[in-house]
Parts: sequence; structure tokens; C-alpha cells
Amino acid sequence: MKIGFKKLVVIGLLLTCNFVVAQETNTEVIGTLVDANSSQPIPYATVALYNNSTKDIITGATTDDKGQFYINTSASGFYIEISFMGFKTKTITDFTLRNSKIDLGVIKLSEDNEALEEVVVMAEVSKTVFKLDKRVFNIGKDISSTGASAIEVLNNVPSVNVNIEGEVSLRGSSGVQILINGKPSVLADESSNALGTITADMIESIEVITNPSAKYEASGTAGILNIILKKEEKKGWNGSVTLNTGIPDNHSIGLSLNRRTEKFNLFTQVGVGYRSLPRDSEAINTDLSNNEAVFSKGTSYRDETFYTITLGTDYHINDLNVLTLSGNFAYEVEDQPSETNFKTYDSNNTLLSSWLRKETTEATNPKYQYELNYKKQFKNNDDHSLLLSVLGRFFGKDQSSQFDNSVRIGTVADNNQQTETKFQQADYTFKVDYTSPLSETFTIETGAQYVINDVGNDYEVRDLIGGNYEVIDDLSNNFEYNQKVLGVYFTGSYELEKWGIKGGLRLENTDLNTLLTNTNSANSQNFTDYFPSLHTSYKVNDNVSFQAGYSRRIFRPRLWDLNPFFNIRNNFNIRRGNPNLQPEFTDSYELTSIYKIGKASFSSSLYHKYTTEVVERVSTSVDNVTTTTPENIGTNASIGFETNGKYSLSKWLTFTGDFNFNYFDRVGSFQSQSFDFSGRQWSSRLGSKIGLPADIDIELTGNYQSGFNTVQGDVTGYAFLDLGVRKKIFKGKAIVNLGVRDVFESRISERFVSQPTFETYSFDQRGRFITLGLSYGFGKGEAMTYSGGRRR
Repeated sequence: MKIGFKKLVVIGLLLTCNFVVAQETNTEVIGTLVDANSSQPIPYATVALYNNSTKDIITGATTDDKGQFYINTSASGFYIEISFMGFKTKTITDFTLRNSKIDLGVIKLSEDNEALEEVVVMAEVSKTVFKLDKRVFNIGKDISSTGASAIEVLNNVPSVNVNIEGEVSLRGSSGVQILINGKPSVLADESSNALGTITADMIESIEVITNPSAKYEASGTAGILNIILKKEEKKGWNGSVTLNTGIPDNHSIGLSLNRRTEKFNLFTQVGVGYRSLPRDSEAINTDLSNNEAVFSKGTSYRDETFYTITLGTDYHINDLNVLTLSGNFAYEVEDQPSETNFKTYDSNNTLLSSWLRKETTEATNPKYQYELNYKKQFKNNDDHSLLLSVLGRFFGKDQSSQFDNSVRIGTVADNNQQTETKFQQADYTFKVDYTSPLSETFTIETGAQYVINDVGNDYEVRDLIGGNYEVIDDLSNNFEYNQKVLGVYFTGSYELEKWGIKGGLRLENTDLNTLLTNTNSANSQNFTDYFPSLHTSYKVNDNVSFQAGYSRRIFRPRLWDLNPFFNIRNNFNIRRGNPNLQPEFTDSYELTSIYKIGKASFSSSLYHKYTTEVVERVSTSVDNVTTTTPENIGTNASIGFETNGKYSLSKWLTFTGDFNFNYFDRVGSFQSQSFDFSGRQWSSRLGSKIGLPADIDIELTGNYQSGFNTVQGDVTGYAFLDLGVRKKIFKGKAIVNLGVRDVFESRISERFVSQPTFETYSFDQRGRFITLGLSYGFGKGEAMTYSGGRRR
């Protein structure tokens, strides 16, 4: 009872960020690790301190390129354990403390020539620490020895969740930007299995950035995950073959190969498959002036055959210079059939008409990506570096659709129609980053980035008139979108052992031009904005740390937010863009704590965001035709609390949880209508991982998303459950993976719009998805745990 009360008191203190710092006497532990046979230094070995009484780990570190290590601790009564793959573990209990320093000198490790038949999981050394503007999850032997893929490693990182299909989310939000060694990479493309070619023992750490500093582009995202790879990557051949099937149709086969030598790292992936994505939809439009209503209900599919290939190489010119060249090409063939039933009713609820609208859509989508990176490190310091990168992407769509109506009762309010779309998007990114540690405590960063987005969307609608299809000029046009963003930044950081501060400023110029060529209607925006950032962190002890941060962000309207044309699948519920839409700006403040109590670890954050020129979707209705467009409406002030934790009840049972609560206050008006209101929204996730005998893992993840108010109505909440079962065979070389997403088919979207003159209701549901995958790893690689890929 007393112990439980003390824990509650500690948790309360942490959440309110009130703490008392006791005077501590720190001990430095230093030494150099070498091979007993060759006397060569051993980099990236694990050095850990353990409590003499409880045998629990206190803290740890890894050796650098020269085999040297440094540990600073306030603990006493410990022993030292040193381990590295292929060498015998060394335990040191006899050492001398002089002037608060333990100098172990040169330590020799002997090779372990015995072949291990199974992996022995040592005490956990993976841990999260604060580094000013980010949290760094250092990969310890508990994870790196398991042979897991990078996707599975991400699922161990606090605040990060990876579902059974391999989709990554941060604080419950998808759309996370994933970097490899601080830069974009085709290996970080979630739409493929590329991350599966990176195994856990190649990863040194993962950086979690929820409130990016001025170093990163100011466009608002859910956050950034940066995977830092070890310099000493596994040499030889790595590879895997994957086979997948699923209901609804989700069938594919893939091959991954990787070859590493002293100078080169060559990798390739080839895949082919077929998948289907059904969607059930309903809508009700009611005209309150005459109480007439239009009902629609139907099912649409996106059936896709895809082919993809990835090629790339890292060329290590020497120890200080690395050149990377990679590319990816994919080709998709789409078929999008749909059937929608329409009914109209009068004010007495009498059926006036009924008809079936059938769509046949075919499309081909070529897309490719290439990147060239050059990284130079300087001899005086590994962190002193220059990075140059060029990234190019292209996506095209050639699509044609046929819409046919079949009358059942009364008359049809729709025409038979055809549409044709030719879409092309090219993106180019040029980037330079320079980092210079001026001293052991002070570091500066500077750089520039230039991004070009060039898009063309030629859209034509034809109606059946007098037996012939004629072009409808009012609905057809060629929309051109060109955006250029130039950004430059500078940051400076001062970091001590326990405390640090980092400030920066980013300057971005946006040049945006849109043109409707048929009507010669042009819109241009050119603006320059400043994006400051400030971050600080304080480490109380090895179990408790705090971090505070501020940054200014921008949301630039995307192509589909600006394009005024639309899909005519349902002519009574139209969505179109707004060429006059302005960007929204957000000031973001955050206070975060991370702490460990016994077997449980927690991270909690208080955050506040103030957004101007908020982009909201506004609906209008004329003759029961509802048109929804994005508009800039006022401001939004929100304050929230987010916490997540992990509790390992035993070696075979682990619980994880996330909770996010947000209160918001909206102020704004549109067309003389006030949109002032307040609301709240919250979400939660509770997951469990159960380890069974025979290398079987079961994952259960329950999610809940509350309902919330919108500017014109509300959105209902929903709960859903995901299930995953994995079985390792052939000593981990092969993995069988069964996944069930939305077990009870309860993940739905319901939206209501209630206005003085009209009401609308919409419903969407994806349904249950079942996937079964088999992956086999060969050479020095391991099987890819997430073999199903991510549905898009």
C-alpha cells in the first residue's frame, strides 16, 4: 500500500512538471575496447552498468569508431558488462574509483567461436533520451539481436505505432515523414516493403521529432522519424522472398536482394501483385425549404494490378565520403467499377423516382522516383558534415470513365456521361545541409532547400445529348499548378550533460501559380515567411527527463484543395477545390516528460496550437445538390494532453497505450454566418503483445476515436479492433503472418451537416480485411515481418 501510494505521488509530480533536483555526485566510466587477436578497436559494442543487488540495468553506452566509450552515472554499487556479436561477453566487477572516475584502460574481447543455436535476449538496454528538439531511441541488444526488420523496430519506439500491415503512425496520426540518416530515401517509402531490407542490427538509433526545429521544412506533418544506420553494416548477401494473399483480393509476390562489401552497398526489389479496395457509401440530402430528399447508396471498388522495381547503391569513396544513387519505378493498372442506387422523395415521403448509376473506370498510373546524395564528413569530428541531395519524383494518370443510368421508377435526374483525365505531376527537391560542432558543447547548422511542384490536370466531361456525347465546357478544363518553395535556415545549440538549448530561424519563400487554361483564369501567390523554433531539455536522472519546444508551421493548400473540378460519380454530392485558398499558419508549443517507473515507461505532453486562416470544408446546397469546397475560416486555438506508455508484465506479455485529448475554440465567419464554437476530441489506443511457445506472437490493438463538432455539423465516433498473429519458423528465417484489420467491421465514418436551409448525412465504410503472408530470408538477412505491405 505504501509503495503504491509513493508511485502515485511520483506520477502526479511528473505530470504537473514540478520536480526537485537533488545534489548528485557523478562517476565517469571510460575505456577502450579491442579485439584480443588483432588488437583492432571494436566499434558499436554495448557497455552496460548493472546493479549489484537487483541485477537490473542502470545505464549503458556503445563504443565509437575507435572502440572508446564514456558513461556518466550517479549510481553506485554496480558491475560492468561488455558484449558484442561474435565475441564472448566480459563482466568486470573489480575496478578502482579515483577522483570520481573509473578508467578501465584497454579491454580485450575474445572471439566466440561456438555457433549459437538460439538467440539469448539479454537485459534491455534500449532506451529513450532527449536531445533538445527530438527524442532519440537508442537500439540495444534486446532488439538488435532479434533479426527484426526496421518496421518492427519502429513498433518498439514510444509514441510510434505500426499496425499489422506495416503502416506507421505518430501520436495516432499517419502521414509521418520517414528519413534515412536525415534525408529522404526510397528505402523509406511506406508504399513498398523497402524498409524490410533494413534489419535491426544495422540500426543505431531512431529519432522521434514531434515539433520539428527550423532545420526541417516548415510544411505541417504529423512528425518526423529519422532512422540512423550504423556505419558497420552487415556484409555479404541479404535477401528475402515474400508471398501474400488476402480477402478482399490482396495477392503479391516480392523479391528483395542486398549485397554489401567494403566499398559498395547494392540493393534491389522487384514486386508484382493485384489488390482490391471496396468501399460502401450512403448519403441523404434534404432540402428544408420543401422537405424533398435525395437518397444514394452504393459500393465502389479500386482494383489494381501493380509492378514495381527498386535499384540503388551506396558507394563509400573513402571513410569520409559516401555517394548514394537509387531509383524506383512502378506501373499500375486500375479498374474502378461502382454502382450507386438513387431515390428521390417528396415532402410526404412519397417515392418520386429511382435509378441505378453504374460507373466503369479504367486508368494507368506510371510513377518513378530517383535520388542522388553525397555526404562528406570531416576528420576533426564525425558530426562535422556536409550533405548534398537531389530528389526527383513523377506520377501520371491516364483515366477514362463511363457513367450509365438505368431508370426503375419515374424519371432519371442524371445524364449518361463520360469523363477523361490526363494528370501529370513532377516534383524536384534540391538540398544542402552543413553541420559544424564548434566545440564539445556548441554546434551550428545551416542549409537550404529548393522544392518545385509542377502539375497539370486536363479534365473533360461529356454528356449524352441526342445520341451523341458532347463536351460540357462548364465542367471541363485544364488546370495547371506550379509551386516553388525556397527555404534557408540556421540553428545554434548549446548542450551540456544534463541541460541544453537550441534556437533557429527558417526563411521560406513560396511562389504559387494556378491557371485554368480554357477560361484563362489565373491565380498567383508569392509570399515570404519566417519560421522560428526554440527547444530546451533537462535530464533529472537516468529515468526522468523533460523537454520544451516551440515552432511555427505552415499548411500550404495542395493541388486537390485548389483544383475547382470534381468527380461526377455522385452529381448530388460534389467536392471541388478553391483556387483562392490561402495557406494556414500554426504556432505550436509543447512540454514533454519521459520517465520510467519499475517495468513501466511513460511519455506525457502538454501542447497548445494556435492556427490562423484555418482551412475548413464548407457545404452549400442548391436544388438538393450539395457542393463542398475548402474555405479559410477564422482561427482555431487548441490545448491538449497526450500520454503513452509501455508496461512489460513479463517476458511474454507487454501492454502499450496511447491517450490524446484535445479541446479547441473556433472563431470565424463565412458569408455572414458565424462559426464561433468550442468542442473537444479524444482518441485512445490499447495494445497487447502476447508471446506464446513455439515462436508465436499475438497482437491485439483496440482503437477509439471520439466524435467532434465541425463548423456546420458533427462527426460521430467509432471503435475498432485489429488482430495479428505471427509465427517464426526455421530459426527466424521464415515468418508466417496473419492479420485481421477491423475485426468487427466497426470502423465507419459518419458526418452530419445541419444548416437553416438544408441537411446532409454521409456514411462510409471500408470493412474487414484479412491478410496472410509468408516471408523467407536468405543469406545473412532475416525474413521481413510485415510482408503484406500497406494498403493505399
